[in-house]
Amino acid sequence: MSVLLLQLAGPLQSWGATSRFARRSTEAAPTKSGVIGLLAAALGRERTEDISDLAALRFGVRVDQPGTLLRDFHTAHHFVTGEAAPVSERFYVADAVFVAGVEGEDALVETLRQALAAPVFLPYLGRRSCPPSRPIFLNIEKNAGLIEALQREPWHAARWHQRRRRDERSVELELLIEAEAEDGPVDSLRDQPVSFDPLNRRYRLRGVHRPPRASVINPAARPVHDPFTALGSA
Repeated sequence: MSVLLLQLAGPLQSWGATSRFARRSTEAAPTKSGVIGLLAAALGRERTEDISDLAALRFGVRVDQPGTLLRDFHTAHHFVTGEAAPVSERFYVADAVFVAGVEGEDALVETLRQALAAPVFLPYLGRRSCPPSRPIFLNIEKNAGLIEALQREPWHAARWHQRRRRDERSVELELLIEAEAEDGPVDSLRDQPVSFDPLNRRYRLRGVHRPPRASVINPAARPVHDPFTALGSA
C-alpha cells in the first residue's frame, strides 16, 4: 500500500457535500468526493464511467492553513441565449492550504501520480472557478500509513501565514481521516462517491475520524534568543 499526498492551495476553494438548489455551501476542508473527482478528471474519465477503484481509496486531509469563509451573491446569463440563470448564494474558502492523502494499492497510486503530471482534464479545487495556485502532487509515501504520512509531511502554509505564528516553533494541525470500524462512533458526511453520472449522481455516508493533531515544525519561527551564548563557554 502507498499514500499519494496532494497539495490543495488556491485563492478560492469550494468543497460542497450537502449543497442543493440556490444555496451552494462549502465544507471547511476538502471532501473525498471532490478529490476523487479531481483524480478521475486527471485520468481522463468521463462522468459516466466507473469510479469504484478510486472510491475504494482511503482518504484523509490535514488543515495547513484554514482560510476564511467567503460568500458570493451569484448571477449569470446563458452565453448563447442571454437568459438569466437562477440567482444563487455560493460559498468559498479563501486563502486556504490543505494536504490531502489517498491510500491504496501501489500500482493505482503510481498511475494517479502519472495522471497528475499530465492531466487529461484540468484539475480544480471543488469548482471549475477555483484553479490551484501550486502543483498538486507532493509525494508518495510507501513506508507509512495514511495518518503517519500526513503527520510526516512538512508544513505547507503560505510564508506569510507561517510568520504570523513565528512565536511557535511547532504548530498543531487538524487531521480529518476516513473512519474505519475500530474508530467507534464518529461524525458522518454524505461524501462517499458512488457515481458522478449527471443523470444518476449518488453518494453514500462515510465516517470522519479526528485523530490527535499533527505536530509540524514552523520554518518561520523566531530563533531562540539566548544572550549567554555571546559570553562563550566557560
